[in-house]
Amino acid sequence: MGKAIAIFFGFSALVIIAGSFAAPTTVSAGKQGCAPAYGVDPCTTASVR
Repeated sequence: MGKAIAIFFGFSALVIIAGSFAAPTTVSAGKQGCAPAYGVDPCTTASVR
């Protein structure tokens, strides 16, 4: 049982590390000063210019 848990946590760590390398190339990261929060992109709202 412990070996399966260790494999699960190892795989989870690899997914997190891969995501951290992929995140700078996402669409939202390409816009300077815009970071979407709660599914809302502040650059596309009318209140932010």
